[in-house]
Amino acid sequence: QVQLVESGGGSVQAGGSLRLSCAASGYVPGTNCMAWFRRGPEKEREGVAGIYTPDGTTYYAASAKGRFAISQDNAKNTLYLQMNSLKPEDTAVYYCASREASNGVYCNFFLGSGDFSYWGQGTQVTVSS
Repeated sequence: QVQLVESGGGSVQAGGSLRLSCAASGYVPGTNCMAWFRRGPEKEREGVAGIYTPDGTTYYAASAKGRFAISQDNAKNTLYLQMNSLKPEDTAVYYCASREASNGVYCNFFLGSGDFSYWGQGTQVTVSS
């Protein structure tokens, strides 16, 4: 059973930066696709960024491209999301998630579908104007 614990959320003014962390424990073989999702007020859950861990290929939603960066530290079993140039519309609860994927193409597909096996509890990010 994989356990995911997010941290690093908080309040920031527009234009600021935050780095979210997701500590993973309880390794399950094959969980090689990790991602960040978010759900804003009165919005549907959105896949923000994903990474296919065997080769480090990354995938981003259009809303995140150029501003957010997903990365992994295998030694620490930790996933990160660096968020720059934050906007009020980035306000949301951010979740990390993991699952198995055959390859990076499927990992990207699951980022869009939201079909992940393991989820963290989320961390709140609030961006004020």
